[in-house]
Amino acid sequence: MDLETEILNEHSKRQAVRIARWIGDDRTRFRELMQLFLHGEYRVTQRSAWIVNICAERNPTLIRPYIKKMIARMQELEVHDAVRRNVVRILQFIDIPPDLLGTVATVCFEYLYSPKAPIAVKAFSMTVLANIAKKEPDLKREIRLAIEYLLPHSSVGTCARARHVLKSLG
Repeated sequence: MDLETEILNEHSKRQAVRIARWIGDDRTRFRELMQLFLHGEYRVTQRSAWIVNICAERNPTLIRPYIKKMIARMQELEVHDAVRRNVVRILQFIDIPPDLLGTVATVCFEYLYSPKAPIAVKAFSMTVLANIAKKEPDLKREIRLAIEYLLPHSSVGTCARARHVLKSLG
């Protein structure tokens, strides 16, 4: 399979799942996908983000070698929102290495305070921060303040996630 051609061929859930199935647990195929995700042109990066997410959900060990690069990629100014959304979504479900906790927390706080950050990115960031707070309890107060700042200007979905996260923080 020519992965880039298949990614560009069709943008649908069916296609993303089909490609993710083809990749399976194959580290070589996943490496090829990550190359496209991290270094591909705009449309390839955007579409491959969904497939990366599916693969990471099915086999979180595949993603571990790429976490640092993914975090760096989501911070790039010109990166598509799909990349940010999918990287933060993945970060909700994995064990973030201790040396990256500070960077991830900073980025997630920036997303919460940013008026331009998409709703999903803000929602996923809240969960990532709550997960970090389990390892770094001193952050709980700052997370609560950030979420409370966000609430008056939030969508229904963001408010629901915020209530859930605030409850989990105690």
